[in-house]
This record gives sequence, C-alpha cells and structure tokens, in this order.
Amino acid sequence: MSSKHLPLRQSGFTLVELMVGMTIGLLVAVIILQVLSVFEAQKRTTTGTADAQTNGSIALFNIGRELQQGGYPLVPITNPALKCTAVTVGGIADTISRLSPVTLTDGTSDSLTVRYGDSLMGGVPTQTAALPAGSLSTAAPARDVTVLNNFGCSTSSDVILISSGSNCALSSGFATSGTTSTITFADATDADTLTTAAIIAAPPGVTNIACLGSWHEVSYRVNAGNLERQDGIASAFVANVAGIVNIQAQYGISATANSNQVIQWVDPSGGTWAAPTTANRNLIKAIRIAVVARNAKMEAGNVSSACSSTTASSPTGLCAWAGNAVSPAPAIDLSADANWRRYRYRVFETILPLRNMIWSKDTL
Repeated sequence: MSSKHLPLRQSGFTLVELMVGMTIGLLVAVIILQVLSVFEAQKRTTTGTADAQTNGSIALFNIGRELQQGGYPLVPITNPALKCTAVTVGGIADTISRLSPVTLTDGTSDSLTVRYGDSLMGGVPTQTAALPAGSLSTAAPARDVTVLNNFGCSTSSDVILISSGSNCALSSGFATSGTTSTITFADATDADTLTTAAIIAAPPGVTNIACLGSWHEVSYRVNAGNLERQDGIASAFVANVAGIVNIQAQYGISATANSNQVIQWVDPSGGTWAAPTTANRNLIKAIRIAVVARNAKMEAGNVSSACSSTTASSPTGLCAWAGNAVSPAPAIDLSADANWRRYRYRVFETILPLRNMIWSKDTL
C-alpha cells in the first residue's frame, strides 16, 4: 500500500505584502489628515469671518442707534442752546462740548461721546414768564420759576436745559405738582445755575427752559479687542462687543451753519476740530464712522495689507472708505500688533446726520 503526501499550501500575507499594505494605509491616513486639516482651517476661517461680520454689524448698530439720538429733539428759534458760548453744569462752569450732540476724539482708534436726554415728550422748550427778583439760591418758593407751561416735565426729577442768549446751563428740577406753569429747581446749588449763567438778569420771554428727562453722556472706545461703552462721565467702561479692533470717525461739515449740505469730511484733530468753537461746532451736520472687526483666527502667512491710499477713488487693502483730495479718508493703523497682517478684517461704515442740526439750520 502506498501513500501520497500532498504538498502543504501556505496561506496569509508575506512580510513584503504586509509592508506594502501598511505603507499604502499610512499614505491614505496622511492624505485624509491633510484634507481634514485644510477643511478645518477653511471652516475656522469661514466661521471667524461670519463672527467678525456679526460683531461688526452689532457694533455699528449700537453706535448708530446712540448717534441718532444725539442732541436736542426740538430747538427754539430764539436763543437756542446750540449758540451758547458759556456753559455751567450744576452751577459750575464747564466747556461748550457738554452741549455738543457728538464729540469725537482722535487717536490710533478714535472714540466718541454722544449726549442726549430721554424725555418721552421730546424736550419741548418753554419760555420763562417772569423771573423772581434777587438770587434763586434761597429756600423755596424762591427756587420756583414761572414758565409759559411745564408740559413734558416730570414731577419727580428731570435734567433741565436753560438757555438765554449766549449763556446755557444744565441743572435739575421738576414740574411743580398742581400747576401747569411752574418748574422747581431741585436744590439751591442747581438754582444758583441761573445766577451763575447770568440768566437771572434776562427779561421774561428771553430765557428758554427744556426738561430733557434723564441726561446721557454715552462714550464708545476700543480697548483690548473689545468695543467698550460708558454711560456717564463718572461711570466705568463696560465691554459691549468683542472682536472690534478699531474705530475711525470724521465730522461732516457745511459751508455755513444754516446749510445742511456737507462739503467736507474732517478728522477730529488740529487746532480747529480737536475742540471746535461754538461757530465751528454748528457747521457739523453729520458723522461718518467706520468700525473694524477682526477674524480671531491667525493665518499662517500675511492675508491683509495696509490701505493703498486715503484719497483714491478705489483703494485696496484695509481702508475705512474711499476718500479724495478734499476729504481724505482716515487711516486705519493696527501696527501695534506685529502680526496684524496675519488676520482677516471686515470694515463696516455709515453716515449719520445729526437730527438737531438738520432740523435747526434756520436757527443757527
């Protein structure tokens, strides 16, 4: 009997085949990781750009909403506050900027302050019918002022704007209960405002008094990559919107105070516009503002460049807007950050007329 032995057959992979398979697998894994890396970078860029667009829009909306309220809704034809050259606040002499609807401050990033009252009755001005003899700093009822009407004045507490000729004052008081023709100043210090501002000597019908409700002096600035807001000069700044790195603003000025046509845009700097006089302030008819929002993602290389020109009609790079030779656009300077070119930016800009200046051109 004979037996045949069948040859043994080997199964599986050889070492060479395993090495080839591992190499192919590693190559595929590397390719997948590269694709995921590129996709993730693009997603972060897209998401960051969307965030910058949202932040910039919200920042511009917040500032614009405040700017639209700046000033006094109704300005009397005779002796408007916008013509005052001397101002007291609570009986203490102050600068005329305390009555300016909007004040811009020049800087690497500009800041701005908006002033307005929030009376629901619009700050309707009334005239004094008669002023009591002597000083108003004595006790009531000497602090009572008779007016044509106290319509729109709160019976609790209002900021009161007083204007007579070139003298103005911000004080506090309230409409006297039970009468439609009396305003009472809150205390002797505020009553002294009338004497300090030389309004006490004015004859009846010359002094205007307007109840403005609560008085707001709201400031905006950029600090540490945030838009910050302050309500009240003694209050602290509070972060308002993140991702904002710069603000640029200019005054839009007219040729004459009683014109509403803006002929030039100027920076809030220099001997004229850093601290405008009353006459120059009344030439300001609008504010132009640009808000710069930044994508939080730092790119591997430079993706942004400085503005090519502040006077060209079609500039390239990081620009506030297109300027010209008469009205150069403000320059956006982010060079304090050595890596600023490695970020992407969105610029949001708008023009807002000052309502009290537009409405009151015939009184200026």
